[in-house]
Amino acid sequence: MIADGVEDEEKWLAAGIAGLQQNAFYMHRALDSNNLRDALKYSAQMLSELRTSKLSPHKYYELYMRAFDELRKLEMFFKEETRRGCSIIDLYELVLHAGNILPRLYLLCTVGSVYIKSKEAPAKDVLKDLVEMCRGIQHPVRGLFLRSYLSQVSRDKLPDIGSEYEGDADTVMDAVEFVLQNFTEMNKLWVRMQHQGPAREKEKREKGRNELRDLVGKNLHVLSQIEGVDLDMYKDTVLPRVLEQVVNCKDELAQFYLMDCIIQVFPDEYHLQTLEVLLSACPQLQPSVDIKTVLSRLMERLSNYAASSAEVLPEFLQVEAFSKLNNAIGKVIEAQVDMPIFGAVALYSSLLTFTLHVHPDRLDYADQVLGACVKKLSSKGKLEDSRATKQIVALLSAPLEKYNDVVTALKLSNYPRVMEYLDNETNKIMATVIIQSIIKNKTHISTSDKVEALFELIRGLIKDLDGNHEEVDEDDFKEEQYSVARLIQMLHNDDPEEMYKIICTVRRHVMTGGPKRLPSTVPPLVFSSLKLIRRLQGQDEGQDENPFGDESLTTPKKIFQLLNQTIEVLSTVPAPELAFRLYLQCAEAANDSDLEPVAYEFFTQAYILYEEEISDSKAQVTALHLIIGTLQRMHVFGVENRDTLTHKATGYSAKLLKKPDQCRAVYGCAHLFWVDDQDNMKDGERVLICLKRALRIANAAQQMSNVTRGSTGSITLFVEILNKYLYFFEKGNPQVTAASVQSLIELITTEMQSDSSTPDPAADAFFASTLRYIQFQKQKGGAIGERYEAIKV
Repeated sequence: MIADGVEDEEKWLAAGIAGLQQNAFYMHRALDSNNLRDALKYSAQMLSELRTSKLSPHKYYELYMRAFDELRKLEMFFKEETRRGCSIIDLYELVLHAGNILPRLYLLCTVGSVYIKSKEAPAKDVLKDLVEMCRGIQHPVRGLFLRSYLSQVSRDKLPDIGSEYEGDADTVMDAVEFVLQNFTEMNKLWVRMQHQGPAREKEKREKGRNELRDLVGKNLHVLSQIEGVDLDMYKDTVLPRVLEQVVNCKDELAQFYLMDCIIQVFPDEYHLQTLEVLLSACPQLQPSVDIKTVLSRLMERLSNYAASSAEVLPEFLQVEAFSKLNNAIGKVIEAQVDMPIFGAVALYSSLLTFTLHVHPDRLDYADQVLGACVKKLSSKGKLEDSRATKQIVALLSAPLEKYNDVVTALKLSNYPRVMEYLDNETNKIMATVIIQSIIKNKTHISTSDKVEALFELIRGLIKDLDGNHEEVDEDDFKEEQYSVARLIQMLHNDDPEEMYKIICTVRRHVMTGGPKRLPSTVPPLVFSSLKLIRRLQGQDEGQDENPFGDESLTTPKKIFQLLNQTIEVLSTVPAPELAFRLYLQCAEAANDSDLEPVAYEFFTQAYILYEEEISDSKAQVTALHLIIGTLQRMHVFGVENRDTLTHKATGYSAKLLKKPDQCRAVYGCAHLFWVDDQDNMKDGERVLICLKRALRIANAAQQMSNVTRGSTGSITLFVEILNKYLYFFEKGNPQVTAASVQSLIELITTEMQSDSSTPDPAADAFFASTLRYIQFQKQKGGAIGERYEAIKV
């Protein structure tokens, strides 16, 4: 059915174009022979094709444009005729004899254009005559296109200031009156279109109306281009007349489009000075009009106007723009009870953007807008509408983008109250936006009160809201937690007391994060605390042997007490390996603060975790090397405590599952007995015991390999031990002699030549490199060179 209608319409259009072209051909022939009477005859017949009612607006437009092109040629002919002496008045009267009214009026408009240009009559009289006579066409589509043609041919002939048609009798007011009258009639025709035809085709007619809206809107554009329309004339005549037509037409499509046209075509300063009049029309519009978009665009234009120059800002204060817009939005929301929540939030979002541009120093205005939004949201609970949540994110993002400073946003008391209405997912998105703003702008948040307020805002990332345990994407979750970790690292205050309060505030929040979040958020908290401890070094820590000191001032002991409790929670998550590493970091910091009992306590906790929680063999190897590395750097321990910890470490080494791991851990323990810059920690004999034990383990590993695989395996372990011998030999360990080094070299050489050994190019290269090093040290000379002379390679 629809396809048949489209095909019929195409046929009618083709027939119309054919008839038009045929008559245009005869018209051209008449024009070429200067036959005025035939030219008028065939042009009238050509224009009769526009009398059709069978075409949709879109198809009619195609036909109209072909006729329009021909009429331009006819207009040129009329100009030539007047130059040749033909009276324009006679010509004007002659076209009145055209048989049908539509062709007659098109011809009248065409001749009228030439009439005005000839200046033989005042422009206002001709224009008034034409606009009145066009009332003869009341068919909506035909009438709209006719009046559009009138507007088109007359727009450059209006009596405007500086125009050649301005004179004693012709004023700007006449031009405005003509355009307004044409606009009014066109709008009536446009609105009437919806009532032409059966009800079942209403949707199709609305689509056609939408296609023709620019024909009506062009009148407003023409008005805005008239130089003589100053602010007073706009305020007293143009705007009231246009708004009267907009309100009285009571048509949703027309009201929305024309309000938008007014906002877009007239200057910003006019809108500012007539704000009250423009806004007063909004509540009078039909309830179904999308007023939120109209007001949003108005505020957007005014915001851009305010941003264009600081000189215009006093104008906004003078007209009390914020107060008027705020009241208007309140009235619109109150009047349109069915307005969806996202529409109301969109209005408040636009108003907030306007406020931030025009009154950036008035935080109370911004807070007032947020407060009004909270009031509107209070009856709705958590928002489920994704459009509304997007608008709230835009609303909350506006202060961050304007001030580039979360601290300013934190001063807005209603800011967190708006966030409460976001669903959990959007709450997290907004929290991420806040953190990204802080990181991007390197915002300095330096008091515990501000940190408290900030962490309340971003609590969606720190803990599960309302017992929400829904599954989340693992990568997204990690990204969120990394953002929180970066935020924690950025919190800083030069005053240790305030910094300690910040750390306590952060700790209170992150401890509620649950087992998934703690491994990401506790480490930055620990390292932030350790930074504070290093700043406090040198202060009096007191002589109390209790590992964790008094409560009066912020001291390293007090912070270590907090850290011990924090990491203890982490070890129960469980994340034992992370807790283990953090205990060792704290032990090293306690060492730098000369707090032996505290350092010993942290080592004890680390050893407990190693024994009870770390069971994977690879994890044990890594953990043991961390223990050895950390313990080797400790200088705070007395003999008894150090012996206890060292003995434990060497014991753990011997208990590793794999022989190569045992071997490496044991020769690593040799470093615990020889620390370069501490004379009281140089026990050459125990170093040698560790190295010999490592050799025995390496030998046992080879024998085991021989039994299980039929070959002794690689010599890599022996070469590694040789390098340890050379290290301690160079450091002056009296127990590590040239002879012991020599015998180990010979042992390795023998092993390499053995039939049962497995070829290993990497181990061979390692050994060859070690021998080259010995040779190099010999050639260097000096005290080291002399020591190396005894070694033969």
